[in-house]
Amino acid sequence: MAVKTNYRKNGKEYYRVTATVGKKSDGKPIRKEFYGKSKKEAEQKRDEYLRNIANGLNTDYENAELVPLMEEWLFEVIKPSNKVKESTFTRYECIFRNYIKTAPFAYSKLNEIKSISVQKYYNTLFENGKSSNVIHEIQLKLNSFFEYAVNQGYMTKNPTEKKRVTIPGLSEKTKREVDTFSADEIEKIKKGAKDFRYGTLILLALGTGLRQGELLGLKWKYIDLDKKTVTVKYTVKTVTEITRDGKRKSINKIYTPKTKESLRTVPIPAALISKLKKHRLAEKEKCLKNGVKFSDDNFVFTNSICNPITSSNIIERFHLFLTDNGITTRKFHCLRHTYATELFKSGADLLTVSKLLGHTNLETTKIYTHVSENQKEDAVNKLNKLFI
Repeated sequence: MAVKTNYRKNGKEYYRVTATVGKKSDGKPIRKEFYGKSKKEAEQKRDEYLRNIANGLNTDYENAELVPLMEEWLFEVIKPSNKVKESTFTRYECIFRNYIKTAPFAYSKLNEIKSISVQKYYNTLFENGKSSNVIHEIQLKLNSFFEYAVNQGYMTKNPTEKKRVTIPGLSEKTKREVDTFSADEIEKIKKGAKDFRYGTLILLALGTGLRQGELLGLKWKYIDLDKKTVTVKYTVKTVTEITRDGKRKSINKIYTPKTKESLRTVPIPAALISKLKKHRLAEKEKCLKNGVKFSDDNFVFTNSICNPITSSNIIERFHLFLTDNGITTRKFHCLRHTYATELFKSGADLLTVSKLLGHTNLETTKIYTHVSENQKEDAVNKLNKLFI
């Protein structure tokens, strides 16, 4: 028996049914059409759609694709939010541009993306040399977006929620190794700092454990040379502003630290006070030369024309400084690691070191305690001579 149809499109016969799925702003009904090879198939599509709408899905869920909606989420929801800083948004955008837009399901309908499709993509990335950490970052961003899509009614389930996918090659976290400068290297740093433009900045990092951004955001009014203290109020980060059309611009941004523990006052080693006084005098002379007014509201560390230093600039100069002084290249953060381990070597307790570093919890500080454990072992090993 021939199948009945009631609609012809592009030379093909269909059965069409319609349903009211909402109302326009003027009160008129919104009608949606459903097509099938038969009346039964068309009605099944209609009924499934109406069930999904009744269960909370968006009326446009059938047309929502991953990349267009995720891009809208990034630039219209995430970027204007006070919950993320520019540096965080830059990471989001980078993951989106490099890994989401190139995924095999990039332009798939959201309600058609399955966990297995995401898992296969992760496995392929890992096989092609991407690290577990990179894939984990992709997972975090996708999971956040899919949660949004579920909440907005574009999907019924998040295909990347916990236990639905796994990160290939990801093992249990091992105890982090802390890279520090040796006693010999510290001496080379101290010696080389005398003739280095940013030598005082490096020495202050080594002597106070301040983070790079905290040093760049430091103003003279937060240094008390008489009491020998420095107070952390702000942090400076170089961030990339990204527009939806892909234009990018690097700028310095001043923030308040993320946690109240980071807002702290740290003692300055007495030996650094004379160096800071000399540096302050040099900054005054530099401001005079550039026609810039000097006050306690000036940044402590500036470039040749008295403007704030960018993060990329200090990282590049620091690496050159290490190379010029015969020191293996390390991250700037290694100065902070060295400060912490030297405190433990001198007998400081865990709570004190944690407060000086501005850590939120003691667990973060414990990564440095291996130094004191190694010292204990060395001390006991020295007793060997008693038994020889």
